[in-house]
Amino acid sequence: MSNPDAHPLILQAQVPDAHHNIRLDSAMAILFPSYSRSLHKSWILDGQVKVDGTVVLKPKYKVKAQEVLEVAVSCNIETKWVAEPMALDIVFEDDDILVINKPAGLVTHPGAGNPSKTLVNAILHHYQEANTLPRAGIVHRLDKDTSGLLIVAKTRESLFALTEAMQQREIKREYEAIVEGQLIAGDTIETDIGRHPKWRTKMAVVRSGKHAVTHYRIINRYISHSHVLAQLETGRTHQIRVHFNHIKHPLVGDKVYNPRQRIPKQSSDDLKQCIRQFKRQALHARRLSLHHPITGDLLEFEADLPQDMVLLLQALHSNEDKLSD
Repeated sequence: MSNPDAHPLILQAQVPDAHHNIRLDSAMAILFPSYSRSLHKSWILDGQVKVDGTVVLKPKYKVKAQEVLEVAVSCNIETKWVAEPMALDIVFEDDDILVINKPAGLVTHPGAGNPSKTLVNAILHHYQEANTLPRAGIVHRLDKDTSGLLIVAKTRESLFALTEAMQQREIKREYEAIVEGQLIAGDTIETDIGRHPKWRTKMAVVRSGKHAVTHYRIINRYISHSHVLAQLETGRTHQIRVHFNHIKHPLVGDKVYNPRQRIPKQSSDDLKQCIRQFKRQALHARRLSLHHPITGDLLEFEADLPQDMVLLLQALHSNEDKLSD
């Protein structure tokens, strides 16, 4: 059995009624999705997982509804991730944290099909001590094709504090998105999100899912599209993409949730071409505000929209002008 650090990172979650009597390792995959299944299994076998206060060493243990899972994550985690020299767009850095503006197309963590050339590999090259932290210190992740701001802890103390702040919803994250259809006014989308019952690589609004809340307001509306600002109250996998698809306003370019994206008849040739050439979901993590994990100072960051979204918005504006002539 391993000997976790004196002050490990503690993960804690309660088993929902919908997941009564499933395997422990399966429950952990649902409740702690930011970590890999292989890591879940190693935690169990190393005695780092408690169920209602009792260490459980069997991945196939059947959890009961309302049981509390607790994981003491040692910060001395050895991984096979390797450092690779890659450019990082660093918005802020001090001894405790990094704030990075991630480009679209960059995978956050190494995994099946992406063993290298990820953000983690770049972080390890930039800051070697990151290999002593879970997930190389990454506090939350962005989908491969979502651009924008992302927080990285550089010490175990800052990782613990930032993870706790994220769980308590004290870190504010705002995204800009371009969606299909004309939204009339801002609103709140509140559903339960979980794995799609048929397609396991997708998420969906399902009764057995986890509570998810997205607030949004309109930045600009067009005849056939809307430019929105979305604020996450929770941080479920693919949350913004699933929520806007759920209300019938999917994100432009989202190949997973909007594979048959519509090009309105009133679109100019330039707008049609711009939409067809937009190869990723039109989603950017624009603003981030948090209290520094060590000093407590309020920090606020903003990353300009990437060029592909700027060009799409310009095409939408131009199309509006032509229609009004």
